[in-house]
Amino acid sequence: MGYKNNNIGYIDGLLESRAVIKKNNYAVLPHEGLVNNVIPGFENCECSILGSKKLGANFVDFIMTFQKGGKNAQGFGGEGIETLVYVIDGKLTVGDGTEKHEVSTGGFVYLPAGVLMYLENAQEANTEFFLYKKRYQPIEGHEAYKVVGNVNDMEPIQYEGMEDVLLWDFLPKDLCFDMNFHILSFEPGASHGYIETHYQEHGAYLLSGKGMYNLDNEWLPVEKGDYIFMSAYVHQAAYAVGRNEPLKYVYSKDCNREPEI
Repeated sequence: MGYKNNNIGYIDGLLESRAVIKKNNYAVLPHEGLVNNVIPGFENCECSILGSKKLGANFVDFIMTFQKGGKNAQGFGGEGIETLVYVIDGKLTVGDGTEKHEVSTGGFVYLPAGVLMYLENAQEANTEFFLYKKRYQPIEGHEAYKVVGNVNDMEPIQYEGMEDVLLWDFLPKDLCFDMNFHILSFEPGASHGYIETHYQEHGAYLLSGKGMYNLDNEWLPVEKGDYIFMSAYVHQAAYAVGRNEPLKYVYSKDCNREPEI
């Protein structure tokens, strides 16, 4: 549960970090370097801000842990802002002002722009979750709608025909949505089929495993609890290392819209 270091004190050896920050290009934020932030509306909560405009992203990502009594009764989101929560470990009650949903490990809720998201820990133990918001890009004739699901109830698909690389899609492939969320999982030794370069940007949180990630043709070590930001057109690819568990991450992708000029 969680990776933020709450122990304050001296360490043996030199201070060092795996963090790599290339603003407006890419970044790797290791779990051991994340710090807690205070966010209005969130109570009994440990929170780290991950992707944001200050890094170069057109979205905001958070990693949060609700302790006993943790909640946001004020509402997360706002006018023109779409939101999504994914439960990494635990149980949340997620409301939209009219209806509540109890989602457990692997569960997610997407709320369309302008619908506030209300969150509450639904168990005595801590609950860890990934939280996202972005300004919605509307198009005529299409309107986003609420989606509630759990990846444990879904059948993954083989990513580009590779049986050891699996993909879960959270949202329908529908023009109503200007983004999607996915989980991508690489069995040990598996990799992307090629180094990708594309218009879409990503924010990715590593759920398990270890690997090497190519960002702008630099291979960087990554592991469970790390966060990766990938801007538009940056080179990107991964391969999994280790023996016991897959390299798996949850990530966002902008889609279904024509580039602006």
